Amino acid sequence: MFKPKPIRFLPLLLGAALLASCSKDVYMFTSFHEPANEGLRLLYSNDGYKWTDLNRIFLAPQVGPSKLMRDPSISRGPDGTYHLVWTCGWKGDKGFGYASSKDLVHWSEQRFIDVMSQEPTTVNVWAPEIFYDAPTKQYLIVWASTIPFRFPRGIEDEDNNHRLYYTTTQDFQTFTPAKLFIDPGFSSIDAVVVPRGPQDYVLVVKDNTRPNRNIKVAFGPTALGPFPNVSEPFTGNFTEGPSVLALPHKEWLIYYDAYKEKRYGVMKTSDFKSFTDVSAQTSVPQGHKHGTVFTVPAKTLKNLLRSAPAGAAATSTSGTHE
Repeated sequence: MFKPKPIRFLPLLLGAALLASCSKDVYMFTSFHEPANEGLRLLYSNDGYKWTDLNRIFLAPQVGPSKLMRDPSISRGPDGTYHLVWTCGWKGDKGFGYASSKDLVHWSEQRFIDVMSQEPTTVNVWAPEIFYDAPTKQYLIVWASTIPFRFPRGIEDEDNNHRLYYTTTQDFQTFTPAKLFIDPGFSSIDAVVVPRGPQDYVLVVKDNTRPNRNIKVAFGPTALGPFPNVSEPFTGNFTEGPSVLALPHKEWLIYYDAYKEKRYGVMKTSDFKSFTDVSAQTSVPQGHKHGTVFTVPAKTLKNLLRSAPAGAAATSTSGTHE
């Protein structure tokens, strides 16, 4: 006897049917839920404004003493391979987690990439962000570390006075020695490099200084900068984890975690100098935390939808993100 499918299957079926008839890329947003011991989650969107959670774990953390996965960041290389890096511990770690995938479903063996062992007093390696820089044909990974007594601390504690460091790689087998990426004169974490054109890059970065803890921008000629003249903040205090999404017609959305208000904020910009708050026009699933936005072919998302447990895709929250 025929039995109709429960209504909870409709979002998956409709999503798959829509993607089957659409060849353009779609947006993906990496994510994790506190307390960060479950692993990689993924959200998707066709327009960059309305997000749906695939509502499953795609990779459980296995490396690092704490076996955590925070701040997952993915970059898609020119060969279609997805490269993932993440924070794998709070303190004591001198590296980050790494894995790769061709389809975001099946993953390579996880590895711990030690980048700060040459600095034995390093407190942490937080929020690695990965970017593929086409002009130099290499991947750039930027993270925040504290090395006590290395920089003027202002009002920060010595074990919380972050600066940004980086390494580069072409093959994920060899990595250049870690170097200082930027010292803006204040404790800084959560750096996102945005290419706009030839010799035109934007750095979006969190000022982690108490009591500020807000997000600023700077401009530079290469992915490695230099990035002088960091701007005044374009968000309020107690904001972090910026993620930048490129829209058509040279516009960008900057998602950020307004963690004290327990919501996601979103700013729209065309020049990274003036910003319009469009938070009310967006929807982000509850529980979503610090990730990065990248694009995938529609067929990749279709495969992700098929791989998820039936009925698992969660609907998004309203523009208030509560």
